[in-house]
Amino acid sequence: MNITKIWYDELRTVFHDVGIILFVIILPLAYPLLYAYVYTPEVQRDTPVVVVDDSKSVLSREFVRKVDATPDVQVVGNCLNINEAYTMIEQQKAYAIIHIDRDFETALNKGRQTVVGLYCNMMSMVYYKCAASACSNVSIAMNRRIKVYNYMRPKTEREAEIMATPIDYKYTPLYNPQSGYAAFMIPPILMMIFQQSLFLGIGMSMGRSREQNGGFVIPLNRFYRNSVEIVVGKMLFYLMLYIIHGIYAFIVVTKLFGLPQLGHYWDFILFLIPYITACCFLGMVLSYLIFRREDCMLVFVFMSLPLYFMCGLSWPGSAIPDGIRYFSYLFPSTFGLNAYMRISGMGASISDVAFEMRGIAVQTVVYFLLACMIYTKKIRNALHRRP
Repeated sequence: MNITKIWYDELRTVFHDVGIILFVIILPLAYPLLYAYVYTPEVQRDTPVVVVDDSKSVLSREFVRKVDATPDVQVVGNCLNINEAYTMIEQQKAYAIIHIDRDFETALNKGRQTVVGLYCNMMSMVYYKCAASACSNVSIAMNRRIKVYNYMRPKTEREAEIMATPIDYKYTPLYNPQSGYAAFMIPPILMMIFQQSLFLGIGMSMGRSREQNGGFVIPLNRFYRNSVEIVVGKMLFYLMLYIIHGIYAFIVVTKLFGLPQLGHYWDFILFLIPYITACCFLGMVLSYLIFRREDCMLVFVFMSLPLYFMCGLSWPGSAIPDGIRYFSYLFPSTFGLNAYMRISGMGASISDVAFEMRGIAVQTVVYFLLACMIYTKKIRNALHRRP
C-alpha cells in the first residue's frame, strides 16, 4: 500500500513540474529523433576539394578525373598555386587540397617514384577520411596499371589482372555495411540519453522535495517511514515510464530512420529492465548531492560526454587506461551502451552479453542498498527534527 502511494506521489510530482516533464518525457522522446535525423545521411559524400595541378599532363588529369568520380569527393576548383587553394580552405569553400607535382608524369615515365600531396582541414575527421580514401584508392588503382603495363609486359588481359593483384581480397564490413555514422552512434546515444535524463529527472525531483518540505527529501507523513518502500516506489514509476521510452526507441526510432535492429525484442526487454533499474538507483544515490532543483544541471549534464567516451565505443576499449576503464564500471552506461549496441546492431542474445548483464546486476544491488541507506538516514533526520 505504501509503495503504491509513493509511486503515485512521484507521478504527481513529475506531472506537476514542467522541468521534470522536460527531462523525463520530452527529452527521451525528442532527442532520439533529433540525433537520428542529423546523422540520417549515414556517410559524407561529395566532400568539396580543390586541385593544384602543376603537372598539367595526361596522367595528372586522369588522376584528378578519377578522384572526382569517386562518391566521397567532388573537385570544386582548380587553383593556380597553393596559396590560392589555402584561401579556399579558409573560406570553407573546400576542405582538402590535392597537390600534384610538376614532374608527376615525367617521373613515372622515367621509372621514378612521385608524390601526390593531400592537405586536409583537420577540424573535421570526416572530411579527412573522405579525401584520404578517395586519393588512396585512385593511387592504388593507377599504381597497379602502371606497374603491370610499364614493367611486366603481360601478354593477355587475364595475365595483367593476375600480375596486378596476385592475391585478391574482398572487403565485407560486418553489421554496418554502409559504414555509416548513424548506425554507429545513435544506438549507444539512446541508452546514454536514458541514463542522463533519469539522473536529471530524479535529481530535480529531489531538489523539489527539499524545497517543498523545508529541506527534507521526503514528506513528513506516515507513508514515508520505510526506506525500501520509498526506493522501490520511486523506482517503479521511472521503470514503467522508461520501458515505454525504450520500446519507442527500439521500434519507432530504429524503423523510422533505418537503424540496425537485428536483436530480438524480448532480449531487448530483458536487458532494458535491469539497466533502467540500475540507472534509477544510481540516480537516487547521486541525487543526495542535490539541494536545489537547478543543482542537477551542474552535477549531471557535464557527465554525458566523459561517460560516452569512457564506454569503449567511440574510442577502443582496449586503448583506454585501466584506471579510467575501472572507474567507468561505476556507471550503468558503460555496460548498457555496449550491451545495447551488440543486441541491436549485432543480433546478440542475453547470453552473448552476459558480462554486461552481470555488471548491471551488481550495480543494481549495490546502488539499491546505498539508496536505502541514504533514505534511512533521511527518515531518521526527519523524525528527529520533526516539530
